[in-house]
Amino acid sequence: MSGPHVVRGSVSLPEAELMWRFSRSSGPGGQHVNTSDTQVELRFDLARTEALPEVWRRRALERLAGRLTDGVITVRASEHRSQWRNREAAAVRLAALLAEATAPPPKPRRPTRVPRGINERRLREKKRRGETKRGRSARDW
Repeated sequence: MSGPHVVRGSVSLPEAELMWRFSRSSGPGGQHVNTSDTQVELRFDLARTEALPEVWRRRALERLAGRLTDGVITVRASEHRSQWRNREAAAVRLAALLAEATAPPPKPRRPTRVPRGINERRLREKKRRGETKRGRSARDW
């Protein structure tokens, strides 16, 4: 593979903790399709990893709980015809998934009040629009 798979900053996934599995991709093919194992399945044991800081690991376990099987996250790639490119795609996808899952939570929204002038302008516009519509009715005929 081409270098370490960086999650964020200086944190990267060690190759020793990645488990690769290869199988035949589905879909149409030719003479080559029955002999090549191009589909890639990449597994990473999130529950037991030492590569991520403890806070990140807990955050990722919590956020990816629906995708985990016994603490292991699995990513598949079969969109390319070569196993090498599928390996690259799976590794990039896993790193992006972990980067998103370990990101710090967003700052809480500070509630603000609507300025009085804006509220008054909105009410004036509503009143004017109502007058316009009332003037269209033909009740004086």
